[in-house]
Amino acid sequence: MSVDFNKVPSPCFVLDETLLRINLEILKLVQEEAGVEIICALKGYSMWGTFPLLAKFLKGATASSLNEARLIYEEMGVKAHTYCPVFLEEEFDELLYYSSHISFNSMSQFERFKDRVKHHHEPVSMGLRINPEYSEVETELYNPAMPGSRLGITVDQLGDTLPEGIDGLHFHVLCENDSFVLERTLEKVEEKFGHLIRQAKWFNMGGGHHITRKDYDVKHLVCLLNEFKERYPNLETVILEPGEAVGWQTGYLVSTVQDIIENKGIQIAMLDVSFSAHMPDCLEMPYKPKVLGATDAIEGKPVYRLGGGTCLAGDYMGMGDYSFGNDLKVGDKVVFDDMIHYTMVKTTFFNGVKHPSIGIWKANGEFVLLRQFGYEDYKGKLS
Repeated sequence: MSVDFNKVPSPCFVLDETLLRINLEILKLVQEEAGVEIICALKGYSMWGTFPLLAKFLKGATASSLNEARLIYEEMGVKAHTYCPVFLEEEFDELLYYSSHISFNSMSQFERFKDRVKHHHEPVSMGLRINPEYSEVETELYNPAMPGSRLGITVDQLGDTLPEGIDGLHFHVLCENDSFVLERTLEKVEEKFGHLIRQAKWFNMGGGHHITRKDYDVKHLVCLLNEFKERYPNLETVILEPGEAVGWQTGYLVSTVQDIIENKGIQIAMLDVSFSAHMPDCLEMPYKPKVLGATDAIEGKPVYRLGGGTCLAGDYMGMGDYSFGNDLKVGDKVVFDDMIHYTMVKTTFFNGVKHPSIGIWKANGEFVLLRQFGYEDYKGKLS
């Protein structure tokens, strides 16, 4: 770890450029060895100040809204692979301008918008999101294939041939999964949709591939993808679109202790960040983030509950307290690990609390502050 947190303001999201480059090198290796395209899903990683760097390693990015598609076009310099659960009438033509691919969530959306795609002044490739009704994601909040899911088209809604104008198929049923889960998932997808895959020009395996995790079997993934391509020689392109794998363990959220409260023997360290506003995925998943220099609560060591700064009663780390090597005091830094993917994307201005800044710890050891947030940012979300 190269970051000098004494040089980082608080609160602040800080990305370690060296760690990001390591992830990108791994993803580039998979692209080259498997002959696939890996694109960045903005829903998981959208730190657009790094998009020029991403563009040197990855084949583009995927959007789930007009705003994301425009951000990809303006900051990465490429058109987006766009999928939205619903496309809006008043946005669709502008969305086409920023998109190279459009995937529809339902046959009714395809029928509604297909002619506008066909008559667009530049070609945009159309695809369908399919739902294999199989997923090993246990948390329903993150399971796109749960019974009654609103995401994707089931096989009974499709015939024996792809609808006219459809070039590709797209599925997304993984979440922080390894290549062996992908292997089992592909078996189910091919059982149901193999006849349609053979008619497609491209096939998108969505996100949720935890490729940059230390225990991920990259060699197995490469073999799996090459074997899949051999089974479907008609495919011109196979696509993976991870977001979390891009930003996985590449940075931190730096906070500072503002107060120490004691309640019925519980020591609570009040921070200048909020779990509700700045780390909402910790509450919704839920999960307990790692804190640098701390462990789970250990008897005999200083134990603290970490509290956020909003008025929400549940704005604290409810998955367990932390032990530190020494007693905490006002002014001490508390640094949360792995905060660059999803966490940073999901922040809000709830309660108007101070929003963390954004910065990069450069490979040359320099800290660059990219953005600070103030009253006008908060006010701009309201009227």
